[in-house]
Amino acid sequence: MFLEPKIPAEWVPVKDKKLHDLIQMSGECASFDEDACPIYWDPDTEGYIFLHREQFGEDEVMAAYRVARQPNDNQAEVDLSASDDPMARMGQGFCPPFNPHTYEAADGVICMQDQEVVLRDGTKIYCDIYRPKDVEKVPTIVSWSWFGKRPGDGMSEWQIMGVPPMTVSKCAKFESPDPLYWCYQGYAVANVDVRGAGHSEGSVHMFTHQDREDGYDFVEWVAAQPWSNGKVGMSGNSGVAMHQWGIAAEQPPHLACIAPWECTTDLYRESFFEGGVPALSFNKFIAAQVTGPNGVDDQVAMAKMYPDMNAYWNDKRADFRKVKVPVYQTGGWSHFHLPGSINAWRRCRSHQKWLRIHRDFEWPDTYNPYNLDELRRYYDRYLKGIHNGWEMMPRVRLDVMDGYDIDYQEKRPEKAWPIKRTVYKKLYLDASAPKDCVELDHPAKCYELATEAPATEGKASYDPATEEVDFDLTVPEDVEITGYMSLHLFVSCDGYDDMDLFVNIQKASEDGTWVPWLTLDEPHPGAWGKCRVSRATVDAGLTKKHTPVYTMTDTHKLEDGEVRAVDIAIVPTSRVYHKGERFRVQISGRYIRDGWFEPLSWDTDNRGTHNVHTGGEHVSWIEVPVVPPRYQAGSYIHR
Repeated sequence: MFLEPKIPAEWVPVKDKKLHDLIQMSGECASFDEDACPIYWDPDTEGYIFLHREQFGEDEVMAAYRVARQPNDNQAEVDLSASDDPMARMGQGFCPPFNPHTYEAADGVICMQDQEVVLRDGTKIYCDIYRPKDVEKVPTIVSWSWFGKRPGDGMSEWQIMGVPPMTVSKCAKFESPDPLYWCYQGYAVANVDVRGAGHSEGSVHMFTHQDREDGYDFVEWVAAQPWSNGKVGMSGNSGVAMHQWGIAAEQPPHLACIAPWECTTDLYRESFFEGGVPALSFNKFIAAQVTGPNGVDDQVAMAKMYPDMNAYWNDKRADFRKVKVPVYQTGGWSHFHLPGSINAWRRCRSHQKWLRIHRDFEWPDTYNPYNLDELRRYYDRYLKGIHNGWEMMPRVRLDVMDGYDIDYQEKRPEKAWPIKRTVYKKLYLDASAPKDCVELDHPAKCYELATEAPATEGKASYDPATEEVDFDLTVPEDVEITGYMSLHLFVSCDGYDDMDLFVNIQKASEDGTWVPWLTLDEPHPGAWGKCRVSRATVDAGLTKKHTPVYTMTDTHKLEDGEVRAVDIAIVPTSRVYHKGERFRVQISGRYIRDGWFEPLSWDTDNRGTHNVHTGGEHVSWIEVPVVPPRYQAGSYIHR
C-alpha cells in the first residue's frame, strides 16, 4: 500500500536538471523524472531534499533523502579543534582525502586505509583496518556507522567531553573502539564508512533493512580476510551501538558477539516522538554531520511527512528475538539511550547476555580503563576462545545513585532485571491543599504525595510555559527506588485541546531543596517521562508491566471540559532516599534543563492552563519500585 506523504508547506520545489542528474547518480532515482523523484529546498535545514518511492515491509512511502555534505579533499587543512561545533571538534562526519594505501600507524600497528568492500548489490564501501603488525590471525572488532572512519588530519587534539585529552588516539572513530588500544591486545579494528558515508557509494540508509544487510555482508567479508581468525565482534556506543542490534538480528555466521554500549532502539518512540512529543532538532543536528557523495536518509523530513507510526519507522527497529549471540549491553541512568538499551537487552533471545547500568555519561564510561579491561575479557572469551571465567560475571550490575556525584553503591550485582525482590507501591497525588515551596529559579506550586488515596478531590493548575507543580513525600526511613515507575494521571486543559506533559522524578532535602545527581558536572533533572495527551493510546502488544507504550497511530484531542486519564512511562532509575528526604514528582509543560551541550528541544503544543486532578473520582498515582534490603538485622541493613 502506498502511503501519501504530507509535504511541508515551507518546502520549495526545485526544477534543476543538473541537480536531478547529480541525485540520479546515488542510485535512488533511475532517471530524470520530476514527478517520480521531486527535489525540494528546505529552508529549515538550508539543504536540498529529494524524494523517491521506496518499499518498507508491506508499505510503500516517498522516502526523503537530504543531499549530503560533500567530501572535500582540502579538509585536511582545516583545524577542527577551533570549530564552534562540538561534534566537529570530535571528528564526526569528517572525510579526509581518498587515499588507499597501507602504512604503519604506530609502532607495531598496520593500517590498511580505504580498503574496498563490494556488497551483494555491487555497491562499493570503504574501511580503514588496523591490525597488529606481526600477528598472523586475529579477530576483528567492527565499528559500523556514518560518523567518518577517522578524525581529520588537521585536528590539533582529539577531544571527547568527559575524557581527558590524549586518552583516545586519533586512529579512533567517533564513539568507537580505539585501534591503538585494541591492536596491542591482539585484535584488528575495522572502521567502516557505511553505504553513502565518506567516499562509499550510494546513499546513507539509517538503521534500515538495507543497512542491516550491508552489515551482514561486511561481517562475512572481514571474517574471510587472510589475516582474520574468522571471528568478528562489534563495538561502540550511542549511534555506533544502535547498528549492532540490527546486524546481529540478521545472524551473520561469523558474528561472534556484540557490545552495544548505550543505544536508542526504537527511534520513533524513544527519540523523534518520545511520549508522543515531537523532538526533531537533535536528529536534524545529527543528519547535518554526515559527509558523503549522495544522499542521507532524512529522518526529520520523514517525521514531518509521516508523523504516524508506519512501516518506515518499524523498519528501523531490529527484531531482537533473532539476536542469539553473546551481548554485553550498558545503559546510563542519565541519558536518553537508557530505555532503548534496557529494552533491547530484555527482548533479545541470547542465553549469554550481560547488562551494566551506570550513572556516568556514555563517553567517559566507554573509555574508562577499568571498563576497557572488562570489555577485553569479554572479547577474549568470545573472539579468542579464552576460558577466563567471564561466565561468572553477574548478569546485571547497577550503580545505585545518591546525590550530586555520590553513588550509594557501584556495580552492585543482581541476578535479573527488573530485580525480582522488588515490591511495587502506589503513592497518590493530593492537590487538595498546597504546601510551602522552596524558592526556585522558576515558579512552582507544591503539594503532597500520600500513601493512601485521598477522598477529597483537588486540582493543581499551572502555566505550562513558565510553571511547574511538585508533589512530595517525606520518606519515613531509608528506601531504595530501583526499576520502572509508571504514572497514572487525570488531566484537563482550560482553553486548549491538547497537553504536553514533562515529568521528572527527583530527590529533595528535608527543607525541600532539590538534590540533583551530576553528569559531566551538570545537574541532571531526574528520571523522566513525557506525554502528549492526544497521542497517549496504549499499545497492548508492546506494553510490558509498568512500562506503557503508545500506538502512535491515532490522535484524540481533548474536548472542552474533558478530564482524561493518561498512563505515562518513567524511564528506569536507581536511587536511594534517606530518612527525612523527599521523593518528588515534578510535572511541567517543558523539559526543565539548562546549559546542556546536546541540542535537545521539543516542539511542544501547550496553551491555556494545565490541570492535574487528584482524589475522589480522579485518583492520580505513581507506582514505584521499592527494593528491600537483601538482609536486615536491627539497625544493620545490607543492600
